[in-house]
Amino acid sequence: MPLDIDDDTRAFIINHRVGRLATVGEDLQPAVIPICYVFDGEHIYSPIDEKPKSVDASSLKRVRNIEANPQVALVIDDYSEDWSKLSYALISGTAEIILPASGAGKEASKEASKEASNEAQEHARAVELLREKYQQYRSMKIDARPMIKIKPARIKRWGAS
Repeated sequence: MPLDIDDDTRAFIINHRVGRLATVGEDLQPAVIPICYVFDGEHIYSPIDEKPKSVDASSLKRVRNIEANPQVALVIDDYSEDWSKLSYALISGTAEIILPASGAGKEASKEASKEASNEAQEHARAVELLREKYQQYRSMKIDARPMIKIKPARIKRWGAS
């Protein structure tokens, strides 16, 4: 069931272009990274894109952390030297890694195949939304790469004014 979010908070999240994702893994060391994302009103999606990385997608700290501990936080904020204009949304929830369609197969159970198919459809829909929001993703192969899916459990919105 989607979270009940007021229209101003929904617009704040949708209209911003970058957030800071916090994860914690088995080592209990927090990791924070800026991400591009899209919010469909129920979930937040962020691709593991093609920007240069020193390791493959499955070895990235944020991916390993989410696999070990799905609890995440995402901060989306506005900073201004005029502190009466400060604002943020703090989103707490759970994350998972979703995968694009693959040739996986014939040996999987019908239930597992259906679940993989649903995940692939969700991934494809997220790719469309991300490409609509960020022109840079139109030429990247995010349709063939893993994606972070965040299910918000709580959203706290704050503004100084």
